[in-house]
Amino acid sequence: MTPVALASDLLAFRRYLRAERGLAENTVAAYGRDLARFGRWAADARLEDHLRPTLRDLSRYLAFLHDEKLAPPSVARHLVALRTFYKYLRLEERTEQTAVDLLGSPKLWQRLPQVLSPDAVDALLAAPAPTDRFHLRDRAILETLYATGCRASEVVGLRVADVRLDGGYLKCTGKGNKQRVVPLGRPAVAALREYLGNERPQFAPLPPHPDHLFVSKSGRRLGRISLWRIVKKYCRRAGLSGLASPHTLRHSFATHLLAGGADLRAVQELLGHSSIATTQHYTHVDAGRLRQMHSKFHPRG
Repeated sequence: MTPVALASDLLAFRRYLRAERGLAENTVAAYGRDLARFGRWAADARLEDHLRPTLRDLSRYLAFLHDEKLAPPSVARHLVALRTFYKYLRLEERTEQTAVDLLGSPKLWQRLPQVLSPDAVDALLAAPAPTDRFHLRDRAILETLYATGCRASEVVGLRVADVRLDGGYLKCTGKGNKQRVVPLGRPAVAALREYLGNERPQFAPLPPHPDHLFVSKSGRRLGRISLWRIVKKYCRRAGLSGLASPHTLRHSFATHLLAGGADLRAVQELLGHSSIATTQHYTHVDAGRLRQMHSKFHPRG
């Protein structure tokens, strides 16, 4: 691996924090500063492969932080940033479990991922109103995110030709340009049909992306940050947590399928994960279902 490859991953990570996790700009900048130090060290130390650092590599980095005369809280903060970065790389299936997990540092992202209840999802999907400027487009976006579990980048990359409303499915392009077919439920099909028939024709097609499914009024395709803002807008209106994001809808999609009894392999296919280990890490069975199973099957439940 070259320093350029690491720099590219660090840049993608900052974009993820900003667009997918919705972190404040100051927080993103703080992660960026701490990881920039790691990047400089990796270049100077000629780190062989940043995707598979060894415990020896990380011990050298820790020694470097101490040599920089950083206070213990600053060292801990740098390690938190590093663990978060590698957590992101695993979610993106860029790497598997690494020696970074062995570093002693404050726990991060140990809470269950943010998941909306089915009632909360219903409230969110009903939030766009005719008084909103592009309510048909926005409702179609929300329905598509929840119906398919697609990543934000996959949704903004959809083209009109990728949607097969008569067949009730769409074709999306995921990581590594891998394509997969994902079913659409009836509400999503209805929302997309109404958007394509009554609202999207009003948008002026503007090269070079006149065929993208979700566009702005000028015809330009929506970016991930615009998509995130749309989701946040209607989450606030529905009275949901400020942490809700496109990532939350993806996770809710998977969690609701598992809670309903879906096979883990099927969820893996729908999410576009190449490894089922990623699906197991990315999803969880909700506590309510676990309690029901315990009560039903345990002799002392």
